[in-house]
Amino acid sequence: MLTLHIIRRELQGDVTLLTLAHADGIELPAFSAGAHVDLHLSAELVRPYSLCGDPQDRHHYQLGILKDSRSQGGSLAAHALREGDEVQVSAPRNLFALDTRGTHSLLIGGGIGITPMLAMAAELHAAGRSFSLHYACRSRSGAAFVTQLENAPYAERVQLHFSDEQRLNLASVLSDVPPNTHVYVCGPTRLMEAVSSLAKNLDYLPEQIHQECFSADVQIQGNAFEVVAAASGITVQVAENQSIVEALALAGLKVCVSCKQGICGSCLTDVLEGEPDHRDSYLTDEEKADGDQILLCCSRAKGARLIIDL
Repeated sequence: MLTLHIIRRELQGDVTLLTLAHADGIELPAFSAGAHVDLHLSAELVRPYSLCGDPQDRHHYQLGILKDSRSQGGSLAAHALREGDEVQVSAPRNLFALDTRGTHSLLIGGGIGITPMLAMAAELHAAGRSFSLHYACRSRSGAAFVTQLENAPYAERVQLHFSDEQRLNLASVLSDVPPNTHVYVCGPTRLMEAVSSLAKNLDYLPEQIHQECFSADVQIQGNAFEVVAAASGITVQVAENQSIVEALALAGLKVCVSCKQGICGSCLTDVLEGEPDHRDSYLTDEEKADGDQILLCCSRAKGARLIIDL
């Protein structure tokens, strides 16, 4: 865990840019484009945020955080941080890395989903690799990073799309690319679903389509079942409207959770016996089919009993 100082700057569109640095100016752990860190906003409130700075900058982490009144408290707590505050930050983890097999990278960021694309563009530009970046927002006045992109060294590779000016034409964007293009998309669920569906119709292979979710609507409800935490010797009953994490916490076994939406993978646990009912967006279809792992924050059991390695 890192203790970092905050430099804060307000951007348009209700976005705050937090720059995090060590008080002594020492280098921070390296990260690659697409990585995120967990921001420990309180003892109980931990949220993942994509790193949007240049991966070559070893002295700073940058996070662009949208103020969202509908959130579960993460963005509001992040916006309450002040210049000079200290915050606990995890080492970077990458679940959305660039695939070096692609000859061209097509980056699509919708709204605050542009943040991982900024790091990707910086990394691709530094490596001299082929890419294009599309930034879609409702309006220019609400596009937090429009000035940064217009002045970036790779500005000629950037196209801006505003709903009140020139909307993003996904069919054109996904079609006008070189062979063996890999597409990366982050933003609202509707955008990501549209990109994935259209890309598949245009004969992109599944491994050429990469997504990162900032939020997901998960339904944790279902039939009650029993969970045995084998290593801890604890057995709990998970009620119909209760998550496994909640049931274990009541029995005194605290599980490390971050997003609570099946996105970040922090509560990933091995399954020793039983069949998981996967509700997450983290595991691949193949990993879900294997049935030997589960995200405890949202997934359930298909049967009456699940034994986990915890």
